[in-house]
Amino acid sequence: MSGLNLDDFATLIERPDPGTRRDAEARRERLVPRPGALGRLDELGEWLAAAQGAVPVKPVERVTALVFAGDHGIARLGVSGGPEAGAVALVRAALDGESAGAVLARRAGARLRVVDMSVDCDPAELPEEVTRYRVRRGSGRIDVEDALTAEEAEAAFRAGMAIADEEADAGTDLVVLGDLSVGGTTVAGTLIGALCGTDASVVTGRGGAGIDDLAWMRKCAAIRDALRRARPVLGDQLQLLAATGGADFAATTGFLLQSAVRRTPVVLDGVVSAACALVGQRVAFRAPDWWLAGQASGDPAQAKALDRMALNPLLDHGVTVGEGTGALLALPLVQAAAALAAELPERA
Repeated sequence: MSGLNLDDFATLIERPDPGTRRDAEARRERLVPRPGALGRLDELGEWLAAAQGAVPVKPVERVTALVFAGDHGIARLGVSGGPEAGAVALVRAALDGESAGAVLARRAGARLRVVDMSVDCDPAELPEEVTRYRVRRGSGRIDVEDALTAEEAEAAFRAGMAIADEEADAGTDLVVLGDLSVGGTTVAGTLIGALCGTDASVVTGRGGAGIDDLAWMRKCAAIRDALRRARPVLGDQLQLLAATGGADFAATTGFLLQSAVRRTPVVLDGVVSAACALVGQRVAFRAPDWWLAGQASGDPAQAKALDRMALNPLLDHGVTVGEGTGALLALPLVQAAAALAAELPERA
């Protein structure tokens, strides 16, 4: 890959400030109610303090709900329950404010940002601010061909980095990350299966829209074949994303890593963002310290990825719809933790 050295991330990414975290823990010891009474909210408040480098914690007010969109050629095998029109239908619903993620983002006061990386439609069908980072129209069928060329994978990765810089420069406090894809959970299962060294059946879930047993068997076979193509390139994460990922996956991975460089905390949603995070962990082992797992979706591949990264989901409601929905449901917990850590009085 020309000009992009992923090894730099391991040097550039530092952990959230441990000194600030110790100060936050000491402050918590002095607060009402007693330490431990707020359960996981105490841990969240201390994590936020370390990420912000500030005690007491600042309010989490400027939130972006960011979703990367793309179509995947593997969906042609009948492995997905997504809309027949493809991801463009999901994108339109989000832009019209009619998707689950859009409703929750509006309710939470979060800015919704949709980024088309590889939706299979004429770009003129969508607004220019949505399509300006698009790399290609649809990604390749990963069981028999590469999802992307090497150049496309690098372009998508760099697009994700650029978006992370834009959010950091705009003063975003927190990013809630999601996806709008058809076939994306099959790709995610492949990446997680390859990185965790597991068989296809262990990482094959029912997808965001749900599939019957016959479609599950097709999906399992597709992941099995894609795993054969993924294993020879496990040593190079960009090659892995090109071979068995997609433009939206490469962009999400670049976004996650650059957000860690820029010290912007991110809440992950479902199996797609978990897969990209796992690729990011292979690039820079400290990067997951900047991420929260918003929810457990029930997908077996997501569970394996989160366990590998030692990320404990905040919620477990089995939300599979994608679109950042599960992560948005966790947002009030994060905001509550910040408010409690900052506003509770100290004991006399």
